[in-house]
Amino acid sequence: MNNTYEVLYDPEGRRVAELPPDRALHEQVVRTALAWTYLLDVSAADVAGIGQLLAGAARVVADEVRVRADQLPDHDGRRLFAELILQEADGRLSQPCTSLHRVQDRARLIRSLYERLDRLEAAAPVDEAAAAAP
Repeated sequence: MNNTYEVLYDPEGRRVAELPPDRALHEQVVRTALAWTYLLDVSAADVAGIGQLLAGAARVVADEVRVRADQLPDHDGRRLFAELILQEADGRLSQPCTSLHRVQDRARLIRSLYERLDRLEAAAPVDEAAAAAP
C-alpha cells in the first residue's frame, strides 16, 4: 500500500470546508506542542510551521463549533459559550505565532474548541424522522 499525503494550501478555506477535521492528528500535534519546553532548541522555522498547522486545525474545528452552535436556539446557554470561545479563537488566531508560548496557546485553544464541540454534539437536537427510519 502506498502511503502518500498531500499538503493542503487553502487560504480561503474553500476546500477545508469539505473535509472533516482529523481529530487524531490534531490531538497528536497538540500533545507534541504542549510537550515542548524552553529547554529544547526549537528552530524559528519549526515554531512557524507548527504554528501554521495549529492555526489551520483551530480554524477547521472552530468552523465545526460554529455550525453546531448555529443549530441551537439563540437563548441556549451552550450557544453563548460556543460564541465566547469562537471570539477567543478569532483573537488568538489573528496574532502571529512567533514563539513557543504562542504555539502552546494555540494548542490549548484547539483543546478548548474540541471540548466545546463535544458538548455541542451531545446537545444536538435529534432528528426524529431520521431516528424513526429503519
